[in-house]
Amino acid sequence: MSTVDGEPTSTIPRITTARLVLRGLRAGDLDAFAENLADPIATEHLGGVVDRRAAWRVLAAGTGFWMLTGAGWWGIALRETGELVGTVGAFFRETPGADLELGWSVFRRHWRRGYASEAAQAALAFGFERHAVPRAIAHIDGRNAASIRVSARIGMTYEGEVDFYGERTGRYVIARRS
Repeated sequence: MSTVDGEPTSTIPRITTARLVLRGLRAGDLDAFAENLADPIATEHLGGVVDRRAAWRVLAAGTGFWMLTGAGWWGIALRETGELVGTVGAFFRETPGADLELGWSVFRRHWRRGYASEAAQAALAFGFERHAVPRAIAHIDGRNAASIRVSARIGMTYEGEVDFYGERTGRYVIARRS
Protein backbone atom coordinates (compact mmCIF):
# COMPACT_ATOMS: atom_id res chain seq x y z
CA MET A 1 0.00 0.00 0.00
CA SER A 2 1.17 3.52 -0.68
CA THR A 3 -0.12 7.03 -0.06
CA VAL A 4 -0.84 10.00 -2.28
CA ASP A 5 -1.11 13.32 -0.44
CA GLY A 6 -1.37 11.35 2.81
CA GLU A 7 -4.33 9.27 1.62
CA PRO A 8 -4.01 5.49 1.29
CA THR A 9 -4.05 3.96 -2.17
CA SER A 10 -3.75 0.36 -3.16
CA THR A 11 -3.38 -1.78 -6.23
CA ILE A 12 -5.10 -5.14 -6.07
CA PRO A 13 -2.64 -7.81 -7.15
CA ARG A 14 -3.56 -10.17 -9.96
CA ILE A 15 -2.78 -13.84 -9.35
CA THR A 16 -2.97 -16.54 -12.00
CA THR A 17 -3.33 -20.25 -11.23
CA ALA A 18 -3.70 -23.21 -13.55
CA ARG A 19 -7.39 -22.51 -14.22
CA LEU A 20 -8.18 -19.24 -12.48
CA VAL A 21 -7.35 -15.57 -12.28
CA LEU A 22 -7.72 -13.80 -8.93
CA ARG A 23 -8.43 -10.18 -9.80
CA GLY A 24 -9.92 -7.08 -8.30
CA LEU A 25 -13.68 -6.98 -8.02
CA ARG A 26 -15.36 -4.64 -10.51
CA ALA A 27 -18.64 -2.75 -10.64
CA GLY A 28 -19.53 -4.97 -13.61
CA ASP A 29 -19.37 -8.02 -11.32
CA LEU A 30 -22.44 -6.89 -9.39
CA ASP A 31 -25.02 -8.90 -11.36
CA ALA A 32 -23.31 -12.27 -10.81
CA PHE A 33 -22.32 -11.36 -7.26
CA ALA A 34 -25.83 -10.21 -6.29
CA GLU A 35 -27.40 -13.26 -7.95
CA ASN A 36 -25.25 -15.51 -5.77
CA LEU A 37 -26.07 -13.56 -2.59
CA ALA A 38 -29.79 -13.86 -3.43
CA ASP A 39 -29.55 -17.68 -3.54
CA PRO A 40 -30.69 -19.20 -0.22
CA ILE A 41 -28.70 -22.39 -0.78
CA ALA A 42 -25.49 -20.56 -1.72
CA THR A 43 -25.77 -18.22 1.29
CA GLU A 44 -26.83 -20.78 3.88
CA HIS A 45 -23.47 -20.51 5.68
CA LEU A 46 -22.81 -16.86 4.80
CA GLY A 47 -25.49 -15.26 6.95
CA GLY A 48 -28.38 -15.68 4.52
CA VAL A 49 -29.81 -13.95 1.50
CA VAL A 50 -29.19 -10.25 0.92
CA ASP A 51 -30.75 -7.92 -1.63
CA ARG A 52 -28.92 -6.21 -4.49
CA ARG A 53 -28.28 -3.04 -2.49
CA ALA A 54 -26.62 -5.00 0.33
CA ALA A 55 -24.71 -7.08 -2.25
CA TRP A 56 -23.26 -3.84 -3.64
CA ARG A 57 -22.08 -2.84 -0.16
CA VAL A 58 -20.48 -6.25 0.41
CA LEU A 59 -18.71 -6.08 -2.97
CA ALA A 60 -17.48 -2.54 -2.28
CA ALA A 61 -16.33 -3.44 1.25
CA GLY A 62 -14.33 -6.41 -0.06
CA THR A 63 -12.55 -4.07 -2.43
CA GLY A 64 -12.08 -1.41 0.24
CA PHE A 65 -10.16 -3.79 2.50
CA TRP A 66 -7.23 -3.43 0.09
CA MET A 67 -7.04 0.31 0.62
CA LEU A 68 -7.25 0.08 4.40
CA THR A 69 -4.96 -2.88 5.08
CA GLY A 70 -3.15 -3.96 1.92
CA ALA A 71 -5.12 -7.22 1.97
CA GLY A 72 -8.63 -8.03 0.81
CA TRP A 73 -10.94 -9.91 -1.53
CA TRP A 74 -10.50 -10.92 -5.14
CA GLY A 75 -12.95 -11.99 -7.76
CA ILE A 76 -12.29 -15.55 -8.95
CA ALA A 77 -12.49 -15.64 -12.75
CA LEU A 78 -11.99 -18.55 -15.11
CA ARG A 79 -8.70 -18.14 -16.91
CA GLU A 80 -10.10 -19.31 -20.26
CA THR A 81 -13.26 -17.18 -20.39
CA GLY A 82 -12.94 -14.49 -17.72
CA GLU A 83 -16.29 -15.53 -16.22
CA LEU A 84 -16.61 -14.59 -12.53
CA VAL A 85 -17.21 -17.79 -10.52
CA GLY A 86 -16.79 -16.57 -6.94
CA THR A 87 -14.68 -14.62 -4.48
CA VAL A 88 -11.72 -15.37 -2.26
CA GLY A 89 -10.03 -13.27 0.37
CA ALA A 90 -6.87 -13.05 2.43
CA PHE A 91 -7.72 -10.11 4.67
CA PHE A 92 -7.57 -8.55 8.11
CA ARG A 93 -10.57 -7.79 10.29
CA GLU A 94 -10.88 -4.58 12.28
CA THR A 95 -9.22 -6.09 15.37
CA PRO A 96 -5.66 -4.78 15.81
CA GLY A 97 -3.00 -7.48 15.63
CA ALA A 98 -5.46 -9.94 14.15
CA ASP A 99 -4.47 -13.00 12.20
CA LEU A 100 -4.64 -13.06 8.42
CA GLU A 101 -8.05 -14.48 7.64
CA LEU A 102 -9.03 -16.52 4.61
CA GLY A 103 -12.50 -16.74 3.10
CA TRP A 104 -13.96 -18.15 -0.08
CA SER A 105 -17.29 -18.43 -1.82
CA VAL A 106 -17.84 -20.05 -5.19
CA PHE A 107 -21.12 -19.37 -6.97
CA ARG A 108 -23.39 -22.42 -6.73
CA ARG A 109 -23.45 -23.25 -10.44
CA HIS A 110 -19.65 -23.70 -10.19
CA TRP A 111 -19.53 -25.89 -7.08
CA ARG A 112 -17.64 -29.20 -7.01
CA ARG A 113 -14.96 -28.24 -9.53
CA GLY A 114 -12.12 -27.50 -7.09
CA TYR A 115 -12.17 -23.74 -7.72
CA ALA A 116 -12.44 -22.84 -4.01
CA SER A 117 -9.39 -24.94 -3.08
CA GLU A 118 -7.33 -23.63 -5.99
CA ALA A 119 -8.22 -20.01 -5.23
CA ALA A 120 -7.81 -20.36 -1.45
CA GLN A 121 -4.35 -21.92 -1.87
CA ALA A 122 -3.27 -19.02 -4.08
CA ALA A 123 -4.71 -16.45 -1.65
CA LEU A 124 -2.95 -18.14 1.28
CA ALA A 125 0.40 -18.19 -0.53
CA PHE A 126 0.00 -14.51 -1.40
CA GLY A 127 -0.99 -13.62 2.17
CA PHE A 128 2.04 -15.33 3.68
CA GLU A 129 4.35 -13.82 1.06
CA ARG A 130 3.04 -10.28 1.53
CA HIS A 131 2.32 -10.12 5.27
CA ALA A 132 4.55 -11.03 8.21
CA VAL A 133 1.95 -13.02 10.13
CA PRO A 134 2.62 -16.28 11.95
CA ARG A 135 -0.63 -17.93 10.84
CA ALA A 136 -3.82 -17.67 8.85
CA ILE A 137 -7.28 -18.59 10.06
CA ALA A 138 -10.70 -19.32 8.60
CA HIS A 139 -14.02 -19.21 10.43
CA ILE A 140 -16.27 -21.99 9.17
CA ASP A 141 -19.74 -23.02 10.28
CA GLY A 142 -19.57 -26.66 11.44
CA ARG A 143 -22.41 -27.58 9.05
CA ASN A 144 -20.45 -26.32 6.03
CA ALA A 145 -18.80 -29.61 5.02
CA ALA A 146 -17.62 -28.25 1.66
CA SER A 147 -15.65 -25.39 3.23
CA ILE A 148 -14.24 -27.69 5.89
CA ARG A 149 -12.93 -29.89 3.06
CA VAL A 150 -11.40 -26.83 1.34
CA SER A 151 -9.63 -25.86 4.58
CA ALA A 152 -8.20 -29.40 4.87
CA ARG A 153 -7.04 -29.39 1.24
CA ILE A 154 -5.00 -26.25 1.82
CA GLY A 155 -3.47 -27.62 5.01
CA MET A 156 -5.60 -26.01 7.70
CA THR A 157 -6.50 -27.85 10.90
CA TYR A 158 -9.37 -27.39 13.32
CA GLU A 159 -8.40 -25.28 16.33
CA GLY A 160 -11.77 -25.23 18.12
CA GLU A 161 -15.01 -23.33 18.56
CA VAL A 162 -14.73 -19.57 19.04
CA ASP A 163 -17.08 -16.67 19.55
CA PHE A 164 -17.40 -14.98 16.17
CA TYR A 165 -19.41 -11.77 16.55
CA GLY A 166 -21.77 -13.44 19.03
CA GLU A 167 -22.03 -16.78 17.20
CA ARG A 168 -20.14 -19.98 17.94
CA THR A 169 -18.16 -21.11 14.91
CA GLY A 170 -15.20 -23.30 14.09
CA ARG A 171 -11.76 -21.80 13.67
CA TYR A 172 -9.33 -23.48 11.28
CA VAL A 173 -5.65 -22.52 11.28
CA ILE A 174 -2.45 -22.94 9.33
CA ALA A 175 0.96 -21.76 10.51
CA ARG A 176 3.45 -20.09 8.24
CA ARG A 177 6.05 -22.58 7.11
CA SER A 178 9.66 -21.55 7.45
